[in-house]
Amino acid sequence: MYAFFARTKIDWSSVHLFWVDERGVPPTDGLSNFKLANETWLQPAQYPAANIHRVKAELDAKDAARLYEADMSAWFGTGAGEIPQFDVMHLGMGPDAHTASLFPGEPMIQDTKGVVAALWVEKMHQFRITVLPAVIAAARNRVVLVAGADKVPALQAVWKGARDPLKYPSQIVPKEGTEWFLDEAAAKAV
Repeated sequence: MYAFFARTKIDWSSVHLFWVDERGVPPTDGLSNFKLANETWLQPAQYPAANIHRVKAELDAKDAARLYEADMSAWFGTGAGEIPQFDVMHLGMGPDAHTASLFPGEPMIQDTKGVVAALWVEKMHQFRITVLPAVIAAARNRVVLVAGADKVPALQAVWKGARDPLKYPSQIVPKEGTEWFLDEAAAKAV
């Protein structure tokens, strides 16, 4: 997708880019979401640097989350307790049904008022900085990409199972205003 974006003739000067989540690593680390986007899309497309709102994940995770929320608040003009409203939010889903960095069992899945949080993800042994459910729900439009046969059981549970977002975090994604894109392997879930 990033390589496709890099080839398009979109005028990126009017598009501001934020991240749904980021791993607690520097922007040059191979695990960085920013690094992948920067190398395959932003640099090749000459994306305006002023329009890139990167999570400063090389900092202490709580500081990075606080600064990222402040950046969102400044851009959207939101005050304390107000939720920013993105025009489009691109999400993914993991084989355990996580979305953003909201993994099964994470108490912040139930947070309906927060914007950004720093979370320790034990199974990954790292901090993540992520938007919270209220931000996902507030987006005008959402796109969820699901790729791979390993996601079929989770996708079936998310779409057809009993509602249990603590077990299947992708169930927090509202049905209205959301388009799901599945590759051929994941489409076996439907």
